[in-house]
Amino acid sequence: MTSERKLEHLMLCANCDVEYKEKRTGFEDIEFIHRALPEVDKEGIDISVDFFGKKMDIPLIISAITGGHPASLKINKELAKAAEKHNIGIGVGSQRAAVENKELIPTYSVVRENAPSAFVMGNIGAPQIEYAKAAAEMIEADALAIHLNPLQEAIQPEGDIDATGYLDSIRKTVEIVDMPVIVKETGAGISKGDAISLEKAGIGAIDIQGSGGTSWAAVETYRADDPYLGKLYWDWGIPTAVSTVEVCESVNIPVISSGGIRTGLDAAKALALGAEAVGIALPLLKEAYKGHEAVESAIEQFKESLKVAMFLVGVSNIKELRKCDLLIRGQTKEWLKDRGFDTKKYAQRTFQI
Repeated sequence: MTSERKLEHLMLCANCDVEYKEKRTGFEDIEFIHRALPEVDKEGIDISVDFFGKKMDIPLIISAITGGHPASLKINKELAKAAEKHNIGIGVGSQRAAVENKELIPTYSVVRENAPSAFVMGNIGAPQIEYAKAAAEMIEADALAIHLNPLQEAIQPEGDIDATGYLDSIRKTVEIVDMPVIVKETGAGISKGDAISLEKAGIGAIDIQGSGGTSWAAVETYRADDPYLGKLYWDWGIPTAVSTVEVCESVNIPVISSGGIRTGLDAAKALALGAEAVGIALPLLKEAYKGHEAVESAIEQFKESLKVAMFLVGVSNIKELRKCDLLIRGQTKEWLKDRGFDTKKYAQRTFQI
């Protein structure tokens, strides 16, 4: 049953080790050039962004992770309260459960009820085009996310392993909904080629959700009778920093960088690589069990660490951050070079004050 599976996923994410083990996000290979003469007032740094016509005070989206079981109502409520307080974005988990069982709608609609002015994203699977309008209306969404999770489906005991027609379904969904469609991975990243195909399909943005954070192969390992496949593919995917560069350099639509981003410094690196905003899921989910005040405290810490990074590279807003110098080293550099990307140019963008 879909609802019970949602509860299992929620509890496993909250209580078990479900993060990547060996593979990292790649942000540890990104180094900013320190400015001894930053020439900016830290208190005046502006970290707000405009995202699909809505101003967000912080370029942060609470990534979709829950909904679809009565137990998730309180979690989404606490997350929504924090999103409204800080004027950031928030997404809900896959809404299939509530489209099929209307009694579960409150576990999703609670988000809009508690975040009336926030940027809210709905969520359906790629083949679920018939759910699109109902999902969007359920939460008065500003955008509809279509999630791609082939890795999870391949490991999940009851997974759907027929991925034919996904791109056509996405194209049709874009045509029938009157709002931006954002395609998001679920932890394994998006490559240059897939990003180009998605942009041609008419979507409004891409959330890369690279590897290095929550591994849904890991989540499904705990649910499977035989853990062999889950353990084998636990660390599968494109590292978040790599995927961010591949997608940002290949398309002309907004890119959300997510997947293992844990601090404002991680976020600063993602934004400097070209992302419009970043997403965080697991750390804020865990804080939500303590209440919205704990989530708000974590967001404040994130906000402060982002501002410190911007102060130390001498930029006063997000637009300037995207022009500052940085070095790409190690495995991330090797990956990008082998994929045909010029990493030197990031070290030579020198922002002129």
